[in-house]
Amino acid sequence: MEIPPDVVGNEFAEVSVRIDADANSRRVRLEDLRTGRVRFLDALELETLVWLPEGNLRRLLDPAADRWREDA
Repeated sequence: MEIPPDVVGNEFAEVSVRIDADANSRRVRLEDLRTGRVRFLDALELETLVWLPEGNLRRLLDPAADRWREDA
């Protein structure tokens, strides 16, 4: 049974979030609704985000690092 997606959004981004069960284990499927880009995160990747120090996460949130680059 497929779980319907939910949308998380604000003035900067809008992302579809759903649980994907098509792989060997359940994972989170994230889709950038602006670009259609999709990323899957498994349990280990999600746990890493939870334990990531705040400063490290802030660096990832800089859109100039990847999102706005032509070669990204």
